[in-house]
Amino acid sequence: MTLSKSISAVLPQLRRYARALTGSQAEGDGLIASMLEILIEDPSRLAADLPVKAALYRLFLDTYNARSSEHAADATAREEPVQIADRRLSQLSPRPRQAYLLRALEGFGLDDAAAALNSSAEEVNRLVAEANREMMDQVSTDVLIIEDEPMIALDLKEIMISLGHNVIAVARTHREAVEAISERPVGLVLADIQLADGSSGIEAVNDILSMFGVPIVFITAYPERLLTGERPEPTFLITKPFEPENVKAITSQALFFDLKAAPRPAL
Repeated sequence: MTLSKSISAVLPQLRRYARALTGSQAEGDGLIASMLEILIEDPSRLAADLPVKAALYRLFLDTYNARSSEHAADATAREEPVQIADRRLSQLSPRPRQAYLLRALEGFGLDDAAAALNSSAEEVNRLVAEANREMMDQVSTDVLIIEDEPMIALDLKEIMISLGHNVIAVARTHREAVEAISERPVGLVLADIQLADGSSGIEAVNDILSMFGVPIVFITAYPERLLTGERPEPTFLITKPFEPENVKAITSQALFFDLKAAPRPAL
């Protein structure tokens, strides 16, 4: 494959990355155009010792960073509507944002991300961890926990508080969950699917979602009841017993990207 074809094959992915990085497709495309002009004028700017994809992302990031002050000055003047995730991503610190998007959005391996950032693997891990901390800081909210096992409910409550969230209630039954949400809407629901009185956490969640959209994270010892392949699968599912870090990562992702759920068919 010729170099031009190799570059062309990467450009759709790079446009996605550029939009997420800048918060604007128009601005991202403008930076890519500037990068291509640089490359046409001086092909040696594309690192010959790297795979084409990593080399192209490095050159794009060099272009982006060289214009960072201009980017900051123009950010408040954008007229283009942006999605909530784009807006939140654009508020992360520049280097952590670059590293996080390479790993989470583009699926770069650690070594390739380090090559694109002209950095070390250790530094990439540090930057991604910093991005995750900044993401958590942006999305503190009120949380409803639907869980009938007291010790698990206590663990979940402590995890949510450690992330800066406010747990408004711990509901043990379908009825308690609906009553709690009727008194005070929340920004996140953690729900078991088998509750103390034999009622269904899925039914409780469906009743909540009939009132308003909210990110839902199911936490269950019976994932096979949700992962049937016969109905829409839950976006976020944590299997018991769980690791606290897994709960932190998944709930933060659900909130950061504002992934509101819709009612599910009854089991």
